[in-house]
Amino acid sequence: MVMREEVVRFLNEYLHSAEIPDSSRNGLQVEGRARVRKIVFGVSAGLELFKKAHAVGADMIIVHHGLLWGKEQPLTGTFGRRIGFLLRHNISLLGYHLPLDKHPQIGHNALLLKELHAKNVHSFGSYHGQDIGFCGEINPAPLSSVVRKMEHFCGAKACLLPFGPRKIRTVGAVSGGGWSMIPDAIALGLDLFITGSLDEPAQELCREGALNCAALGHYNSEKPGVWALMQLVQDRFNVETQFIDIQNPI
Repeated sequence: MVMREEVVRFLNEYLHSAEIPDSSRNGLQVEGRARVRKIVFGVSAGLELFKKAHAVGADMIIVHHGLLWGKEQPLTGTFGRRIGFLLRHNISLLGYHLPLDKHPQIGHNALLLKELHAKNVHSFGSYHGQDIGFCGEINPAPLSSVVRKMEHFCGAKACLLPFGPRKIRTVGAVSGGGWSMIPDAIALGLDLFITGSLDEPAQELCREGALNCAALGHYNSEKPGVWALMQLVQDRFNVETQFIDIQNPI
């Protein structure tokens, strides 16, 4: 068992959440019971996750995509039902958005590069004035094998735009909705850009920029950081943890 505020304080400090400008309200978003025996981890806050967390006895839920996004909102409709469920069952909700995207040890993007054994890794991909992705060099490998490795790691089938070299030496990653960083990847001359979701302009940007792009889905590309965050909390505190996968191909 651990006290709620111990977890909140530790994660806020570890992820430097107060120092990172973000549209998300990072940290504690809904206050539940003070004593925490079990924490459920998930990618996105939603009623299905909340119900499954309650069913397994969670006192706290920690997600990447929380409920509070920088604007006041009436407690009605979908939003009201979500908040109401947490309050009725006395479950705390914590969310960490950009702090988890950009963390150099347990962030999604750092872990995608780590899985490929990348070297000379450095940050890239500017989002509202701050780099949230990483890029680096890997041992030369066929495009198909690199993509398969990412698919296996994230448990997802990639949408591949194969307009770059067949042999991959340089890779960049910006998870989630990072397709808008494609021009950044082209400017750096990367061989492969890994992201989550794509939009219509992505195909011709990659064709004209001679860039390969592998999109694993917004949800699936952002599981790695949540898994690592769960392991961090499990190692730090005497508390039961569980990841609940609300499968989402988008």
